[in-house]
Amino acid sequence: MADLVQGLFICLMAVQSIQHDGHRTRTKTNISTGVIPKTFKGRMYKPNHASQSPTMLYPSTKPWLYVNQEDPVTAYTTGVISTWVIPWSYILAMLVGIPSNAYILAFLRVRLRAKSMSTVVLYLNLALSDLLLLLSLALRVHYHFNENNWIFGEISCRLITALFYGNVYCSAQTIACISLKRYLAVVRPFLYRRMTKTTLAVGTCLVVWLLFAAAIVPELLVRQSYEVTQLGVTTCHDVLPLEEKSHSLLVLYRLMLVCVGFIVPFLICFYAHVVVVYHLGQSGCDWRPFIRVSTLVFIIFVVCFLPSGILHIAHYIRLFSSGDDRLYGYYRLAVCLCCFHSCLDPFLCLLISKTAVSELQFISLREIPQRPAIRT
Repeated sequence: MADLVQGLFICLMAVQSIQHDGHRTRTKTNISTGVIPKTFKGRMYKPNHASQSPTMLYPSTKPWLYVNQEDPVTAYTTGVISTWVIPWSYILAMLVGIPSNAYILAFLRVRLRAKSMSTVVLYLNLALSDLLLLLSLALRVHYHFNENNWIFGEISCRLITALFYGNVYCSAQTIACISLKRYLAVVRPFLYRRMTKTTLAVGTCLVVWLLFAAAIVPELLVRQSYEVTQLGVTTCHDVLPLEEKSHSLLVLYRLMLVCVGFIVPFLICFYAHVVVVYHLGQSGCDWRPFIRVSTLVFIIFVVCFLPSGILHIAHYIRLFSSGDDRLYGYYRLAVCLCCFHSCLDPFLCLLISKTAVSELQFISLREIPQRPAIRT
């Protein structure tokens, strides 16, 4: 009987070894042909193979990921970009952005009865989104200073990841709504005067937050933290398994977020800015102060958001075509610029609102010759 049990145990060990080797072979094949998420790639290893799909909210096991020492994730995890540049950038953005956005929220709240209430509502929405984004950076600062080792658990990793990316998209979409409002006020004044501006602004903010909810829910349903055995750390969102269906199915969702969250707002802002500047330049009034400030705001938006959007798309293309994930580290660095935009928004808001030359205030444009007065 003892010999029989020993023989069965040896057979089970052999079968498990064969399955593990075959699993690694399939993973290597799928790197170039399979559907790949946006983060660094890692191969799945679990001590218990009974359950191959990650548990949704309270996983019973702690999965491991295997990466090669030559993979870009090793240089990123131990390099100066992720352990020094990114966390100090987050700290600077938090020190400037949290108090300034809190001040803007208090400043705009007392102006809710102003005639330009629709503009106040949009800027309140932008300040709230920026503040939530900056507050979500606190745990990520500790994560990067701790050599990219997440110690706060899986649930907090999912929440921080969802809040971070969701509010980045929310900020960009709100800025696009403000640009579109300015476009209607200048280029389509008769249509703009007939609109119920406050109701439309509130409805627009609700739509933006619905998109925000749609953006974060999938991130909350999949595991975000994995232990990387070769590096001796537990990463949060930075390394995800390629072979898991729950992660590979998110590719189309994330590509859609890039378009809705970055590309569409950028195109709206670009078109609105060019057309508004052209129409103001054709008028008989001196709008140069407003044009200069508006151009500065647009340039800052482009510098802060465009690099991350381009690197995001380029990273997807390289992953899908060749399995190369080296651009992810640069993408994470470019995302820091989005955080700087969140801390600059309050100052840009005050700068535009105080552009009173030619009796001009932000989106409360005075009469243009041969046109009715434009009010918000």
